[in-house]
Amino acid sequence: MDPKSFGQAIRAARTAAGMTMVDAAAMMGVSKQTLSDLEKATGSVGLTIALRVARELGVGVFAVQPTQREAARLALRTQASSLEDAA
Repeated sequence: MDPKSFGQAIRAARTAAGMTMVDAAAMMGVSKQTLSDLEKATGSVGLTIALRVARELGVGVFAVQPTQREAARLALRTQASSLEDAA
């Protein structure tokens, strides 16, 4: 996931939860500026903070090397299809 998509996912999760940036930042123990930088993919937010914010908001982080992304997508689709068939 690229930084811009990650930031968009963080913002979407925060707004879906009905939290303002100030409330979310306070809940997670980060500054409003840090959360803003993360959502806008600007500034320099450390990985530890970015992952903590993602976890708190329920945003999944799944890293796959660019050369293996299509294979990973196919494997996930196959797995999802198998689970649907079993249900």
